[in-house]
Amino acid sequence: MAEPGGYNQSGRAPKATIQITAEQLIREAFERQGSVQKAPRQKVLDGEELSDYQMRRRREFEEGVRRNRSNIGEWLRYANWEESQQEIARARSIYERALDIDPRNQTIYIKYAEMEIKNKNVNLARNLYDRAVTILPRVSQFWYRYTYMEELLGNINAAREIFDRWMQWEPEPEAWNAFIKFERRYNEIDNARAVFERFVFVHPEPKTWLKWTQFEEETGNTDQVREVFGQAIDRLGEEFMDQHIFISFAKFEVRMREHERARAIYKYALERLPKAKSQSLYNQYTIFEKQFGDKDEIESVVVTKRRMEYENLVRQDPQDYDAWLDYTWLEEGAGEVSRAREVYERAIANHPTVLQKPLWRRYIYVWLFYALFEETIARDIERARQVYRLCIKMIPHKHFTFGKLWLQYAWFEIRQQNVDAARQALGQALGICAKDKIYRGYIALELELREFDRVRTLYSKYLEFNPTNCTTWVEFAQLELALGENDRARALFELAVDQPMLDMPEVLWKAYIDFESSQDTERTRELYERLLNLTDHVKVWISLAHFELSSSLEKARAVYERGFARQKELGLKEERLALLESWRQMEQENNGDVEAVEKRMPKRVRKRRELEDGSLEEYFDYVFPDDSEQGSRFKLLAKAHLWKQKQA
Repeated sequence: MAEPGGYNQSGRAPKATIQITAEQLIREAFERQGSVQKAPRQKVLDGEELSDYQMRRRREFEEGVRRNRSNIGEWLRYANWEESQQEIARARSIYERALDIDPRNQTIYIKYAEMEIKNKNVNLARNLYDRAVTILPRVSQFWYRYTYMEELLGNINAAREIFDRWMQWEPEPEAWNAFIKFERRYNEIDNARAVFERFVFVHPEPKTWLKWTQFEEETGNTDQVREVFGQAIDRLGEEFMDQHIFISFAKFEVRMREHERARAIYKYALERLPKAKSQSLYNQYTIFEKQFGDKDEIESVVVTKRRMEYENLVRQDPQDYDAWLDYTWLEEGAGEVSRAREVYERAIANHPTVLQKPLWRRYIYVWLFYALFEETIARDIERARQVYRLCIKMIPHKHFTFGKLWLQYAWFEIRQQNVDAARQALGQALGICAKDKIYRGYIALELELREFDRVRTLYSKYLEFNPTNCTTWVEFAQLELALGENDRARALFELAVDQPMLDMPEVLWKAYIDFESSQDTERTRELYERLLNLTDHVKVWISLAHFELSSSLEKARAVYERGFARQKELGLKEERLALLESWRQMEQENNGDVEAVEKRMPKRVRKRRELEDGSLEEYFDYVFPDDSEQGSRFKLLAKAHLWKQKQA
C-alpha cells in the first residue's frame, strides 16, 4: 500500500510502469524543436523610420551595458554599430566610456584605433596609440601598430622616435630585430649598428652577437666582423662563452680564406672551453683539419678527440684502470711527456678502496707502466726508482703482494748496473712476503749473473719454504747435473723422493729415472722397483718394459707378464687391456710372437647393472680368456660369435 505523498514504506518513489531512457528524451526534444525564428528584415523608407530604428537599437544597447557594465564585448558591439551608422562621434564616445570602465583592455584600444584609421583620423589614432603605449608599455602589439602606422604614412623620423621610446623599456629580442630591420629598409647602416650595440648590452646572449656579426658580414665590413667577434669573446667571458661563437668566427675566417686564423681560433677555444661544452666545436675542428690541414694537424685532432673520450671514461669511473692505461699510452704516443706524467699521477691517485687482489692487480699495472715510462721515455731514472719504491710502500703486504712488481724493480736496478740494490729488493721481498714467483725470479737473476753458490743457497731456502714443489727439486738437481755434480744431483733426488708430500711425484720420479738411466742401469732398475712398491700404475709397468727392451726382449716380456698378473690381481681390466695393447705393439715392432698376445686380448661385451633407484644401466665390460671364473662363459660366448659369423 502506498503511503501519502506517493512514497512507499521504504521512503523510495514507486517505479514507473513505462521506463524512458535518456536517448528517448533527447530524440523527442530534437523532434519537437522547431525552426529558429529569425528577426524579420526591415526596410527603412524615410528618415523618421531610421530615427526610430536607431533610437530603439540605442535603447537596447544602453540597457545591455547598464545591466552588465564589465561586459566589454557588449561595448564593442555598441561602438561597432554606431560606426556602421556613420555616427563616428557617438562611437568614439562609447569607446571612451568603455575605457573608463577598463582602461587596460587591449582590445578596446585596437578597435578604437582601427576605427580612427579607417575613417582617416590619423592624429586621433596617433594620440590613441600614444595613450596605449604610455599606459601599457609592455604590450608589444601597440608599439608594432604605432610604428607601422607612422612608417605607412611616410613619417620615418617619427617611427624611429617611437622605436627609440620602445627600446628604453628593454623589450624582447623580437622588438630589437624589428627596429634593426626598419633601419636596414632605409639603408641606415650606422643607425642599425648603433641599435646592435644597445641590443647586445640588453640581451648579451651568444645568438645576439651572432646576428650582429652576420649583419656586419652582409654589409661587407670584414674588419668590423672581427671586432664584433672580439667584443663577444671579451664580454661573454669563459663562464658564459658558447662554442657556437667560436665556430661562427672560424667559419668566417675560412670564408675569408684565412685558414691559419681559423686554426688558431679553434685551438684557442678548445683550450679554454670545458670538454662537456665543446663537442660541436671539436667536430667542426675535425672537419676543418680534414679539409685544410696536413698530416700532423689531422693526427693532433684525432688525439684530441680520443683524449676527450678517455676523459669522459675516467670521469664516469675513476677506477677504470684500463681506460687510464689507454689514456697514458695515447699521451705517450703523442710525445706529450708532461701530459702523460700528469695522467699517470691522476691514475695512481685513484687506488682501490677494498682489499681484493683482483681489483689491485690492474692498479699495480698502472704503477709498472708509469715506472717504465719514466725509465724508457722520460729518461728520468731517479723518478722511476721513486715510482717503484712508492708503489711497494702502498701495497698491503700483510694481505697480498705482487711478485711481478718486486721482480720488475730488481731488473730495473740490474739495468742500472746496481746489482746490490736488486738483491736487496728481492731479499726484502722474501722477508716480507715470500712466494714461489719471487724465488724463481731471484734464482733466474742469479743464474744470469752466473752466481751458482747464491743459486744453491736460494734453492735451499726455496725448498725450506715449499718442500712439496717437485719442479723445484728437479730444477735444483738439473742445476747440479749441469755443473757436473752428479752425486749432489743424486742426493737431491733421494731427498725429494723421501718427502712425505709432493705435488707432482710422477714428474720427480721420471726426472730421477731419466737421470739414472744415463748413469747406471742397475740403479735405474732399482728405482723402477722402488716406484712399483709405491704405485701399480700401468704407465710405470710400460715404462719399465721399454727400459728392459733396450737390453733384452725376454726381460721386457717378463715385465709385461708381471704387470699383467699384478693388474689381474687388482681386478683392473682397462689397465690390463692397456698393458696388452702396449705389449702387442712391442711384439709387432720387434717381430715377436704377436699371436700369443692376441690370444690373451679380451672381448668387449655389453652388460646391465642395477642402480640404486632400481633402474638398469648398460655398460661395456672386458672378458679375458685367462679368467678361470669366466672361462666357461667365455667359451660359450666364443661359440655364439662363431655361430653368428657362419650364419652371416
